[in-house]
Amino acid sequence: MTGPILLVEDDADDERLTLRALSSCGLNHEVMVVRDGGEALDYLFGLGRWKGRDVRQQPVLVLLDLALPTVHGFEVMRQIRAEPVTRTVPVVMLTANAEQSALLESYGAGANGYVVKPVDLLTYAQTVREVGSYWLKVNETARAG
Repeated sequence: MTGPILLVEDDADDERLTLRALSSCGLNHEVMVVRDGGEALDYLFGLGRWKGRDVRQQPVLVLLDLALPTVHGFEVMRQIRAEPVTRTVPVVMLTANAEQSALLESYGAGANGYVVKPVDLLTYAQTVREVGSYWLKVNETARAG
């Protein structure tokens, strides 16, 4: 499967740890990092600074935090699922929010997975490696159009 991974993460420490974990599991995917929900939508739909990006080339995986500046993760998720060009992109919520209501709302909005960020750094890194390996090595993903 080709294409980038889109990491939507506003916490610099979580970003660094996630990037390190993804690079350590043998995935040969570029990781695009955006730091807020608005920028994620701009990237996905070729708007703002991403104007002119070929939106037919969507990420192979989106790792989406919930508590984001400008546009909340729930709304990003809903907009991803509302558009044919992004409808089949796998989206895993990667969040510190362990509340059942957030999990239910995420799946209700169309998330493919919900992973609570472990507090322990080694466990966090292992969790990200497992998520990346599953979605990019094991899982078969439908591609739009």
